[in-house]
Amino acid sequence: MKCIILIGYMCAGKTTVGRELAKRLGRTFYDLDWYIEERFHTKVSQIFAERGEEKFRDLERRMLHEAAEFENTVLSCGGGTPCFFDNMDYMNSVAQTVYMKASPETLIQHIGMSRGRRPLLEGKSPEELEAFVREQLAAREPFYMRAQHIIDINILDSFDRIKDIVDSIQAATGL
Repeated sequence: MKCIILIGYMCAGKTTVGRELAKRLGRTFYDLDWYIEERFHTKVSQIFAERGEEKFRDLERRMLHEAAEFENTVLSCGGGTPCFFDNMDYMNSVAQTVYMKASPETLIQHIGMSRGRRPLLEGKSPEELEAFVREQLAAREPFYMRAQHIIDINILDSFDRIKDIVDSIQAATGL
C-alpha cells in the first residue's frame, strides 16, 4: 500500500495525528526528523548547527526517498521538507499527500504549547514569533497547497478532535 505523507507547518499536529492515523489503519508510523535522528544518531538541531541548512536539506531529501518507499506506512515530514528540491513532486508520485492546514494564529498557539525545542524560534519575542510564522507560512504555503488532500486542523484541542481529523483524512484518502 502507498505511503501516506502528512505535511504542514511546524506544530500543526502532524506527529500526533499521524500516530493516531497509523494506529487506526494498522500501519507503521514514522516521523522523518526522528527517522533521521535514529539513522545518524544525532539530533536534527545538531545536524543543522554543525552542517548548516543546505547539508541538512540534502540529507533530509535522501532520507525522505528512503522512508517514503516503506510499505504500509504513515510518514510525517518536517515543515520545510516539501519546500526543497523536488520533494513535493516526489511525495505526490509515491504517496498520498495530506496538507494539515492551520491559520498562523493556531500555529502560534500550538508552538506556545509545544514542549519540543525549536532552534528557528529560540529567543524570539511574541511579536517576532508571530511575524516569523506568518512570513514563513506565506513562503511555504504554495508548496503545501500542492498536496493531494488538504485538511483544516484549526481546532486540534482534544482527543475527540484528533479522531475527527483522522476521520477526515481517511475520508479524503479513501482508506
